[in-house]
Amino acid sequence: MKRTNTFAVRPLSNKGEQLLLDLLDASAALWNEVNYERLMRYNDEDGYEDEDVWDTDTGRLEGTYKGVLGASTAQQVIRKNSEAWRGFFDTKNKYHDESNTSVTEHPEPPGFWGNKDDGRKLHTVIRNTSYTIKWGDCSRLEILVGSELKDQYGHTGRLRLEIAGNPNWSEYEKQGRLDLWYDETDSTFRASQPVTVSDDARDTPLADKKAALDIGANNLVACTTTTGEQYLYEGRELFQRFRETTREIARLQSKLEEGQYSSKRIRRLYRKRTRRRDHAEEALCRDLLERLYKGGVDTVYIGGLTDVLDTHWSVETNAKTHNFWAFKKFTKRLACSAEEYGITVEVRSEAWTSQECPQCGGTDRTTRHQDTLTCPCGFEGHADLTASETFLRRHAEQAVGLMARPVRFEWDDHDWSGIPYPHESPKEQRTDPSTVHRDGNIASGELA
Repeated sequence: MKRTNTFAVRPLSNKGEQLLLDLLDASAALWNEVNYERLMRYNDEDGYEDEDVWDTDTGRLEGTYKGVLGASTAQQVIRKNSEAWRGFFDTKNKYHDESNTSVTEHPEPPGFWGNKDDGRKLHTVIRNTSYTIKWGDCSRLEILVGSELKDQYGHTGRLRLEIAGNPNWSEYEKQGRLDLWYDETDSTFRASQPVTVSDDARDTPLADKKAALDIGANNLVACTTTTGEQYLYEGRELFQRFRETTREIARLQSKLEEGQYSSKRIRRLYRKRTRRRDHAEEALCRDLLERLYKGGVDTVYIGGLTDVLDTHWSVETNAKTHNFWAFKKFTKRLACSAEEYGITVEVRSEAWTSQECPQCGGTDRTTRHQDTLTCPCGFEGHADLTASETFLRRHAEQAVGLMARPVRFEWDDHDWSGIPYPHESPKEQRTDPSTVHRDGNIASGELA
């Protein structure tokens, strides 16, 4: 299995910190030079007509920076930029392919890692053979440094950094390329280490129950299992904070001088916005999968991406689906995390599940108002939970049990969990006071 250890690191001295900052800055400068050369060729700028982005003389640039970074690190920065350009061209081809609906927004070429005047994005990448990590009571990371930088600071050997915290995967078969960067949001150096771990690290499902997820814009995930459990993860407050940060970014951008496109403060807000969203997303996956694992679920059904995007038309909803809650990224993260629990994630069509009445099966006369789905036949229930249940009944071969009282989760910047029923907490609220489902109407009313 492919997994990633992410952790904070600390230099052991002020001199070591300055050396590391110079290393990261030089890496960003190399990235920018390579990217500039390729961008000029891509845009057919004067002097670069009829040249391909791959005609860039990366060997010359590598030679310029290898004394500071070390040859292997200079190569890795260039290789990472090449991967970004290949990814851009691949996405661009998908965008122009009318039969491919996975890309809905026009892709842009790879961007720069800041600039010299406003400050570069301090980031580097280190080959898997150019760093070592020792996990334990005194965990540490040692990275290769170029000879010119070592001479400047009177340093010998590799640069040693202290690791803060414990990894998720301390035992692995192989390590990949290390990403190392300075997080301006909280003034911390951070690292990301891809690793390959044994398949034996996977858990084995406790039973063969099924679950279905309805992934939405307001309620991020509505889940129903064949045992009758239902979970709802609410996202309105998260999106509101995301939108407030976006508005502040726009306000700051409007005050920039002509020809200036960003600033340290703007980049810091972008990173803070992304980190907050990704943290909530990761925590949601973990919280949900732990509950499903304990409930004996071995298969999770999720709707195809096109089923979700085709139903969204408003500017606000597009902002949620494309910027705030990226469905494709979330489903990849969910599938990756589910692998650790031995849970399989299957993509199935969920067409019309959000309009179908579970009581009479009709779709043309149902009405959705905010979180409530109603039907002239007399049915009234929570729209997203009803959709996830309909989705599950459509694809699960086994019987679906009577629904228990659904549970609603809210994010508090740390986790989604609370005190289990019946000792409820403000962060774990029942979505519906009624326990009646198939034998009568679900009670109406606002969510708690």
